[in-house]
Amino acid sequence: MFFIIIFLLIMFILFSVLRIHKYRKNKHYQKLIISFQEEISKIITTLVSLSIRDGKRLIENNLTYRKNLINLLTSTTGFPFTINNKTKVLSTSRNTFTSFFQAIKEAREHIHLEFYIFRDDHIGKEMQKLLIEKALQGVKVRLIYDGYGSRGLKKSFLRKFQESGIQTACFSPVTFPFLNRRIHYRNHRKILIVDGRIGFVGGINIGDEYLGSSENFSDWRDTHIKIEGDAVKILQSIFLQDWYLITKEKLVDNSYFPKLEIPVGEELIQIAASGPDSPWKPIMQMYFSMIATAQESIYLTTPYFIPNESILTALKNAALSGLDVRIIIPGKPDNRFVFWASFSYLKDLLPAGVRVYQYQKGFIHSKTLIVDSLISSVGTANLDRRSFNLNYEVNAFLYRQKIAQRLVNDFFLNLKESKEISYTDYEKRPLTMKLLESFARLFSPLL
Repeated sequence: MFFIIIFLLIMFILFSVLRIHKYRKNKHYQKLIISFQEEISKIITTLVSLSIRDGKRLIENNLTYRKNLINLLTSTTGFPFTINNKTKVLSTSRNTFTSFFQAIKEAREHIHLEFYIFRDDHIGKEMQKLLIEKALQGVKVRLIYDGYGSRGLKKSFLRKFQESGIQTACFSPVTFPFLNRRIHYRNHRKILIVDGRIGFVGGINIGDEYLGSSENFSDWRDTHIKIEGDAVKILQSIFLQDWYLITKEKLVDNSYFPKLEIPVGEELIQIAASGPDSPWKPIMQMYFSMIATAQESIYLTTPYFIPNESILTALKNAALSGLDVRIIIPGKPDNRFVFWASFSYLKDLLPAGVRVYQYQKGFIHSKTLIVDSLISSVGTANLDRRSFNLNYEVNAFLYRQKIAQRLVNDFFLNLKESKEISYTDYEKRPLTMKLLESFARLFSPLL
């Protein structure tokens, strides 16, 4: 026992020294990252200058656009808004994977993928096979996967990628979780960019469970969106920045940001990326502002509900002001500890008039927010402190009423498969449940 303690102590000191050394090196490297971000931002702003000009004119002439929200994201992200876009809501996992595969099949120049989870299962092998086919045809393929979320990936699986010329990069590999503080900082993004013209962002990872093919859930409810147009340039820049962060390979080429010769559509979209290294918290700040400035309704869907005090207060104030505030959370958890913590917050919301529902059909993993059936958000961020403070996330904020209405329709379809939690029933829950909730809430900043 004595030798085990000495060994662990030596390992702890060794990893601490390595972390300090790496931190000192990263201070210089962080400056390079910021410089790279500014360089890409200038390129994008130049390429979409006409879109920005047309967008400003559209915003001035249309009162449905909330200029304060647009200005907030522009200031906190450093990315311009874009107007030359069209989007498609993908409300089922099968439709999403079908769209993924179709876009990849049509790729001509490059394919960039960034997923928190990439599994070596049926759908993962299908994706791998298609990517290898495209790589052998001369298409440049790059894949970023998270070291913790994709920790089950075997070297033999990754070797097949590399042997076909596909570049892979692991975000923050985790070797000794109990000695590694960086296990808290995960890349939770889920994006796919094809030729810089088509982009996808949302809640779906690459794994069979997202098709409802797991032991725990026969049904999996999720939301992704497909984007065509200038907003894809922002998704591309986020991928290239993450690639640079991991590999130190700087990719700045106009081929990654193709100029669109003809108008694609007229949808105002803002892309927001956030992470522990961001000077602001753009996704959290946008959620707060959307909720705080809502005038009629707030419809929120999240698999993990651990709000900070600002969001909690904004939701209560909205309901107390007479707005229609509804939240859908899972009925069956994939993480009991998070589930218990989420329930502890309902004692603050239900008395204020917030209506909370539990999805019964399977597991709901969608991360959507719709305000006044006008402005909506689809992305990777959960409404929890981990997404707001620790994870690298990305959301698309959409200002088209038609898209918002489509998401509202999906929300109410999900309500039909959900059970509302009444305050009376909530108060009657067993004492053991109350104790578990209180215990879990103590750890909510880390969940």
